[in-house]
Amino acid sequence: MREFIVEADGGSRGNPGPAGYGAVVCDAATGQTLLEAAEYIGVATNNVAEYRGLLAGLRAAHTLDPAATVHVRMDSKLVIEQMSGRWKIKHPSMKPLATQARGIFPPDRVTYEWIPRAENKHADRLANEAMDAGARGEQWSPADSVADMDVAAGSSAAAAGTPAVVAAGHQDAPGTTTRGWTSAPDLGAPATLVLLRHGETPLTPQKRFSGSGGTDPALSAAGRDQAQRVADALARRGTVQTVLASPLTRTRETAEIVAARLGLDVVIEDGLRETDFGAWEGLTFGEVRDRYPDDLNAWLADPAARPTGGGESFAEVAARIAVTKDELVTAHAGRTVLLVTHVTPIKTLVRLALGAPPESLFRMELSAASLSAVAYYADGNASVRLFNDTSHLR
Repeated sequence: MREFIVEADGGSRGNPGPAGYGAVVCDAATGQTLLEAAEYIGVATNNVAEYRGLLAGLRAAHTLDPAATVHVRMDSKLVIEQMSGRWKIKHPSMKPLATQARGIFPPDRVTYEWIPRAENKHADRLANEAMDAGARGEQWSPADSVADMDVAAGSSAAAAGTPAVVAAGHQDAPGTTTRGWTSAPDLGAPATLVLLRHGETPLTPQKRFSGSGGTDPALSAAGRDQAQRVADALARRGTVQTVLASPLTRTRETAEIVAARLGLDVVIEDGLRETDFGAWEGLTFGEVRDRYPDDLNAWLADPAARPTGGGESFAEVAARIAVTKDELVTAHAGRTVLLVTHVTPIKTLVRLALGAPPESLFRMELSAASLSAVAYYADGNASVRLFNDTSHLR
């Protein structure tokens, strides 16, 4: 029988006041985060928010496996003692919530444990982020957090008054569509590739071709600041387990800043290097158009065409990236891996995950130090969870 750990928290700023909750479902055997849930619930008390977090966590666990056993961990002494049957529930607003919670799983399959607040940081963070978003009047969903960086399909659910939920380990059954969480728990946790474009170099603001065959520029001061900001954002999420980087200077520098913040080492992966743009290296698009118009037109029209001077075609890059992706997904099944790489590799991974045509590369905007994420499942399917997120830079 499968066992889950549910960690839940809730809070109210005013008691009663603007309130929200967060909940996390983990695999008890591996510690892998499987689902996250969070919601801003309007004006409520702390205790009601705590119970709402418990409900969301139990419901998420039931979605994964209704036959599982569940161990609930919360820092609310009140909820733990009441749900364990040691304290009576007197408040009228909490009685129906407790009744609902007891009806999700048979009582003999749920145990409860009080933990200090310091041990409940994940759920506490989700609850506070939901309250922060509610204070701004925004819809909000938990972001991979990846078991991360796992990004919710939660905006529609939030608008309807249901919790935003991240599925960290599961894929929809063929031919079905679900919102928030999915319905095939037998696939296990995916390999989640979090894709970070390097920070700015002196060439980036000028929009010059900068591939693997040029001057190999280092990060600018702005680029180093961007790398530090994304490092802080990833540290708050706390889900990246491995950091890999392209061998080029700008990606290695970005990766080293992030890895230092996460307490990890950087592993160099040659397959993540940028396209070789041949004679176009260091030129702007306009300069290439003026100097090599026929070659540029051919390159834009045919993925097998190479830049002037013997660079790589998009078809060659796609073949290289596909091999690298397969190796990484096999090596990191069930884990969350940060890939610090470049525009073409990231766009190519997204294109391949979507099954989009090669010309889709020209229809994607990818900013410096942006985050994207793709999850790869045991059945070979992929799910794009995030694309070109730059919220950490604002």
